[in-house]
Amino acid sequence: MEASTNQKSLERVVSQKAVQMGTSFPCQICVVGFLCGVCLTSLFLAALTSFASFQIGRLSFSTFSSNSTSPTINMVTTAGCDFKLDETDKLLDVMNGRERNSDERVSLLYSAWSALLTKSSTGEIEELQKLGINRSNLPNAPHLENCKMKAKLYERQDKRTGNESFPPWTTWKGFLDTFPASANNDHVKYSRHQAASDGAYPPWAVSQIAGSDEENYPLTRKVQRDIWMHQHPLNCWDPDVKFLVADWERLPGFGIGAQIAGMCGLLAIAISEGRVLVANYYNRADHEGCKGSSQSRWSCYFFPETSRECRNRAFELMKSEEALSKGIVTTKENYTSKHIWAGPTPRQALVTATTYIYLSSFHTENLVWGEPWNYLQPTTEINGSLVASHRKMDRRWWRAQAVRYLMRFPTEYTCNLLNGARHDAFGKLAAKMVLDSLPGDWPKNIINKQRSDIDEFVWSNHKPWVPRPLLSMHVRMGDKACEMKVVEFEEYMKLAGRIRNHFPNLDSIWLSTEMQEVINKSREYSHWKVYYTEVRRQVRSNMSMAEYEGSLGREKSTNYPMVNFLMAAESDFFVGALGSTWCFLIDGMRNTGGKVMSGYLSVNKDRFW
Repeated sequence: MEASTNQKSLERVVSQKAVQMGTSFPCQICVVGFLCGVCLTSLFLAALTSFASFQIGRLSFSTFSSNSTSPTINMVTTAGCDFKLDETDKLLDVMNGRERNSDERVSLLYSAWSALLTKSSTGEIEELQKLGINRSNLPNAPHLENCKMKAKLYERQDKRTGNESFPPWTTWKGFLDTFPASANNDHVKYSRHQAASDGAYPPWAVSQIAGSDEENYPLTRKVQRDIWMHQHPLNCWDPDVKFLVADWERLPGFGIGAQIAGMCGLLAIAISEGRVLVANYYNRADHEGCKGSSQSRWSCYFFPETSRECRNRAFELMKSEEALSKGIVTTKENYTSKHIWAGPTPRQALVTATTYIYLSSFHTENLVWGEPWNYLQPTTEINGSLVASHRKMDRRWWRAQAVRYLMRFPTEYTCNLLNGARHDAFGKLAAKMVLDSLPGDWPKNIINKQRSDIDEFVWSNHKPWVPRPLLSMHVRMGDKACEMKVVEFEEYMKLAGRIRNHFPNLDSIWLSTEMQEVINKSREYSHWKVYYTEVRRQVRSNMSMAEYEGSLGREKSTNYPMVNFLMAAESDFFVGALGSTWCFLIDGMRNTGGKVMSGYLSVNKDRFW
């Protein structure tokens, strides 16, 4: 009897403690979760007991029935479970509400950033007003660039000012060159001029060609400087300055990659003969997106290959029969296709007499390149083996240098294309990241938008944000089967898996392809985050690339490949097919951009091997 009384007293004490503890909200959540688990377990065990009784007879789970004297277990009745599930539903509603609110804020911020991509400041303000957001409390978009400001900076760094022998090149990066304390200081000006005269590299060879010399093709920084100097003589009207004026290839069978490769060959001829290359009509830029003087010109997408003064002089000489007959100016028709596509790689940069005036501080042997392709590092893998050497290493090295020069500075138009592509792909991810870092409940809280000097001159030089590490993959199929061995998408993904085995934090792919089949298959790889531009793709493999591009229209069929090319150049890793000229050029752009040691995994070897 006494033992029974003590047991009841103990149960009362425990019950009272349980009631007291149950009044706390955290405890209620725990209890509700526990009870729901018990309910589900009871239902499962009841079903299992019935099944077991039917199958085995002697085995039963009756010891887990609700006849126990435990107050906690006795709460597991139909009515009790209904009550507790109601409480759980309320908690879930609160949590779902918070998630919905978070999703709404992400969508709102994404939409607000989308307004920044409008063509005019008036349109931007109107779009923000529709969303009920002030520009003053709009967080910085880490994945977008200020294209107008970048274009002005590039323009300043690509031409001389006044009688200066060089543009304002300096060892300082980006916007620091425009810092007032340096711009107005005569001592700093002299020091910068002296640094340039002593051989400072141009800005795209400092800021864009990242990493040490060992992380780029040999002599990349020096060659980029020498090409710029060759293409920008001090006096374009000097009688010693000769020109090569050439349209870009425009036959239907020439894709963008082939057009660029052809211009690389013409640049090699121009440098070898001491001529300034002037690239004329570019059919890919013959559309409404390219405005004014940049229409039908390479300068719609990238800064021109030479100065405006030299372009004007070359076009003036083109009207002179004497200049043409004496070879002062030549055209593409003066050279054979073999010379353009497979001619010798320039061994040195030739300079004119007027060019030499402002190179007087250089020794002439400094302009000799020699044969740097003979010591390219073996970082390309095909079929599990590194390629140490091949028959056309000089062409691979030169095309990389030529492409880097031709694409040294993107225009404001190209910058805006990249902004749009990054925003479509990564905008919501960036919005979530930014909102997670903000205190309070944006947009209710006001963000201090005052910019300091470090914002303006240091941090603004940083590259736009993308999820890293990022793997770029170009899958070329379709009509390319007539030129090279076409490999299925699964083989590309196997190579991506090999990279991920070594770098397990890699889970993002930037995918470029002309085939819808590849996009469809990419969705089967749920353990990867796959991003790509939204464009209509081919649904049948027997469609020619020319036919496909014609169906898209000239503007779209040029814009989205340019975006994919530059995204691939900036990605951490790359998987492609060396048999594709496009992949070949991407590889060159990466190898003059600090990506040599990232390596290159190719699915085939159909080129010069």
